[in-house]
Amino acid sequence: MTKSQLIDRIAERGRHPRKAVETAVNAIFDAMVDALRQGERIEVRGFGNFTVRQYRAYTGRNPKTGHRVTVPPKRMPFFKVGKDLRGRLNDA
Repeated sequence: MTKSQLIDRIAERGRHPRKAVETAVNAIFDAMVDALRQGERIEVRGFGNFTVRQYRAYTGRNPKTGHRVTVPPKRMPFFKVGKDLRGRLNDA
């Protein structure tokens, strides 16, 4: 599902104007990105948790050429599914 499809589905379900739903979805995503940038953990009960994981620098290899490449340290978002969502998927 794309972001656009999500907006359409929410607008249909709640019978809200698409533009209002789009504004709300964008505001939610922006707030989530801001929180993750600040190192905060996001918990959506029944859905899951979003956190940021730190990765150290390491030496990797370019798979095409085989040359060594230095990969800089980075921060990556990580999602851990909630118990409720996992149960709903597996019971379906």
